[in-house]
This record gives sequence, C-alpha cells and structure tokens, in this order.
Amino acid sequence: MNIEEYNQQTIDLESKSIAKSFVANVFSWMTLALVVSGATAWWFASSGLIVNILSGSKLLFWLIVLAPLGLVMIMSFSLNKLSVAALTGLFIAYSAINGISLSTIFLIYAMSSIAKVFFITAGLFVTMAFIGYTTKTDLTKMGSILMMALIGIIIASVVNFFMHSSAMDYVISCIGVLIFTGLTAYDTQKIKRIGAGVEYGSATAGKLAIMGALSLYLDFINLFLFLLRIFGGRKD
Repeated sequence: MNIEEYNQQTIDLESKSIAKSFVANVFSWMTLALVVSGATAWWFASSGLIVNILSGSKLLFWLIVLAPLGLVMIMSFSLNKLSVAALTGLFIAYSAINGISLSTIFLIYAMSSIAKVFFITAGLFVTMAFIGYTTKTDLTKMGSILMMALIGIIIASVVNFFMHSSAMDYVISCIGVLIFTGLTAYDTQKIKRIGAGVEYGSATAGKLAIMGALSLYLDFINLFLFLLRIFGGRKD
C-alpha cells in the first residue's frame, strides 16, 4: 500500500466515524422530541386540559393546531439566522406543542391500542432506518417520488375532510404508511450523507442535526398516526 492509498483510507475511516457520530446525535435529538411529545400528550389528556381546550376557546384550539406548522416554517426558513441554542429551543417547543395536539388520540383510542401501535411503529421505523443507513443503493429518486406522493395524500386528505368517506380514509392511511416507511429510509440515508460532509462539532453541524431530527420525528409521528387509524381500537 502506497502513501496515497493509506491517506485515502484514513480519510474514509474518519468520514465514516464523523457520519456515525452525527447520525447518533440526530437520533438522540429525535428521541428526546418523542419523549417530550409523549409526556406532554399524556399529561394534557390525563389532567383533562385537552377537554377544556376543545370545549373552550376556538381561537386557542386553532392556535395549538397551527403553531407547530408555524414553528417548522420558522426553523426551515430562518435556519441560517438562528443560533444553535435558538433552533434547539424552537425544536423542543415544537415537540411540546405538537404533544398537546397529539393528546386528542387518548380521547379517541384505547390506551392498550395506542401502546400496541406505538411499538409496531417503533419496530418498523428502526428497521427502515437501519436499511436506509446500511444500503448502498441511492434512494434519491425514491425520495422524490415519495414527496410527490405525500403532496397527493395531503390533497386527498383535505378533500376527504369534507367528504367524510371512511373508505377513502382507509386508503389514504394505507398509502400514508407506505410513504412514511419509505421516507424513513430515505431521510436516514440523507442524514448519513450530510454527516459525512460537515465538520462535526461546528455550529452548522449542530443546526443540521436538529433539522435532521425534525425530519425523522415527523416520519415517526406520521407513521404512527396512519398506523393508528388502521389498527387502532377506538374507545366504546
């Protein structure tokens, strides 16, 4: 082995190590966000606060529903202007507020059903994340197709909001599971590639880790909600 080959192998090993550390950081932030959302959802449901919100001010209700979208837009469009600390604060705030919205599932579905679907989601998510991390196949084209399909089911969901078709809701849920299953693998591979190209420990790496965690968090939550709509047992 000549010196050039040795140097290239050293660079490759360092790149893989940095990417591995970056991905681990992303998953740590995603897990924290899920814990915050889960704890918030359970507390608002068990304390009865979500019932008071639903039966009270409509303005407060819509504020809670729309606030997560607003926070995602702020994080996305102001990424370069925000500090790592500010972005982290917005991410945690988003997780908590989204948890308030998620607390409504405790009013609709049985606790045992929610727990069952959560573990199914976790198993499916981990499997697809592992595939996305380890596969050598480029998933870029698949990601583009999945994003177009996602736009399609968003439009279909809006239409079905007025139609109230249970059959269409079931079809949308099944397609949604397929989309977010695929997006989990795609986003994991994308995050791995980002990790290999950033300076670990820098402000940029910190911001990209938060945004990567946001992507995986959204994949997990949406996958969970679609599976819940298919397999969730409603309260009597």
